[in-house]
Amino acid sequence: MIEYIVTPNAPLPRGHYAQATKANGLVFVSGQLPLQNVDGVVLPEGLDAQVHQALSNVREVLLAAGSDVDKLLSVQIYVSDIDNWPRVNELYRAFIGSDAPARTVVPCGHLHYGAHVEISAIALSGDVAR
Repeated sequence: MIEYIVTPNAPLPRGHYAQATKANGLVFVSGQLPLQNVDGVVLPEGLDAQVHQALSNVREVLLAAGSDVDKLLSVQIYVSDIDNWPRVNELYRAFIGSDAPARTVVPCGHLHYGAHVEISAIALSGDVAR
């Protein structure tokens, strides 16, 4: 059975997709832009704030699915400018902690709304032991 995750604690989808889906002990988090959870499109100023906001959005979706960042298996980070990668990596490490899930970094050029990053992830659901 597939469960569709929706939480008001992260930006609601602006298209035809779920914030995440949960099935067979896994949570699949859709790409999270660094949108602040407000009406309209509001991006925080600067790279650091945007990375933190996007990661926080991923965490909120995981929490709504009964998971958290300590259960991450794979993370995909899309960066608009590969020159930002060293700083994104530092901020990611500080947020995620010492465990390092599998990760893909994709330099992709322009992101929606002019964001610096977009982050998607796959995690174990809360009812599955790590």
